Amino acid sequence: MSVAAGLKPLGSLRGQLLRWLLIPLGILVAINAVSVYRNALDAADLAYDRSLLASTRALAERVSIVNGKVVADVPYVALDSFETDTLGRLYYKVTGIHGEFISGYEDLPALPPDVPRSDIYPALVRFYHATYRGEPVRIAALHQPVYDDSMRGIALIQVGESLDARQELSRKILIDTLWRQAALVVAAALLAWFAVRFVLRPLMLLKSDAEGRAPTDLSDFNPALVHKEVRPLVTAMNGYMARLQTLIAGQRRFIGDASHQLRTPLTVLKMQAELAMRAPDLDAMREIVQGIARTTDSTVHLANRLLTTARAGHGSLENDPVPVSLTEAVRQVGIELGPLAVDRGIDLSLEADNEATIDGDALLLHEMLANLVDNAIRYTPPGGTVTLRVRGGPPVLEVEDTGVGIAEAERERVFAPFYRGPAAQQMNAGGSGLGLTIVRDIVASHGARIEFGNSVGGGLLARVHFPAGDRGSA
Repeated sequence: MSVAAGLKPLGSLRGQLLRWLLIPLGILVAINAVSVYRNALDAADLAYDRSLLASTRALAERVSIVNGKVVADVPYVALDSFETDTLGRLYYKVTGIHGEFISGYEDLPALPPDVPRSDIYPALVRFYHATYRGEPVRIAALHQPVYDDSMRGIALIQVGESLDARQELSRKILIDTLWRQAALVVAAALLAWFAVRFVLRPLMLLKSDAEGRAPTDLSDFNPALVHKEVRPLVTAMNGYMARLQTLIAGQRRFIGDASHQLRTPLTVLKMQAELAMRAPDLDAMREIVQGIARTTDSTVHLANRLLTTARAGHGSLENDPVPVSLTEAVRQVGIELGPLAVDRGIDLSLEADNEATIDGDALLLHEMLANLVDNAIRYTPPGGTVTLRVRGGPPVLEVEDTGVGIAEAERERVFAPFYRGPAAQQMNAGGSGLGLTIVRDIVASHGARIEFGNSVGGGLLARVHFPAGDRGSA
């Protein structure tokens, strides 16, 4: 089953990159905007509090003791500036040593008991928020020492300011901050869009190259055209196309071989059919029909061999490998071909030290074993022996006979389709020349290797080495 099966199709790579860039950037910009806004408000509050403290100190300087009473000498001009200010309304209140009202707005909210003293200024001042005459105010409460020769004590001077000016400044700071951050996001989005478009341009060129190729053009793409992070993908694509070329070449070879090898028996069948229609009597027709049957059997056998060759020639297993008992598979093939060995007077035996198990395709392994054992029986003279061996460790299969063998110079050529050496043609004129081709392809599809040697009796020793990663002995 494909890895991608069941997965939802992915969207635009450009869109994903932009989202991954801009969404985190937008979050960071929002956090930064909040931070900048709060810092600006803190700076504005500090500046307004400093101005408010200056007004409170100016008023405190006019508070003194006259004739044993605390008085506030606030001129009319000063009162007018307190009552109506261009930046907002100012209110004041002076309280004497004993808590008595001296001057200003008597109903100005009193200093709460839990307000801490401000550590920013050396004066004994406290700042707090309150509501006065239906509007929020910020009040500075300053404790001012007053004294003369007759008495001394602490007077309380309170100056309150409406928050209109502060709120207006806050709105201005907020709007300026949002505008700047929005401009930053837009600029970043444009830069990211152009950057992503520029970075993805090699992929677009690769896409154009793929779309512009002819259907038969399976040449490699140039990995140097893309970034190094994408080169493994291009390399994998090139590897896939190489395997596809191998598969197509195998299919073409199969079509060519099939058309070449089937043309002759089909022509013979046609001629035999024409002869049967012109046969002078029933006996002659029966003889020709028997020839048609033999030719048909040979053609069916050749077609089956061609199909098996095409299946084994893919170079990899069609189905997922499963545990297969190599010993049991060899035993089964020996039982199936035992009657052929008996008919030809061949002693067929099996030597298996243990149960060897490999991962593979049971049908293909059976076909490989059947071809090896069938060849050993057919090319061994009557009275000879064919010995099948299975050894564990890294699993090894051996088929040893006392037949005609294969000359060392021909041991590579016998794997070519339809090649048959002189000895093979002499002993089995009806062979197709595909048996060892099938064996080679099935061995390769299982990651194994095959080698030929000389047997003790002068025949052929075929040895198949399976990968060490297989299960070995049970």
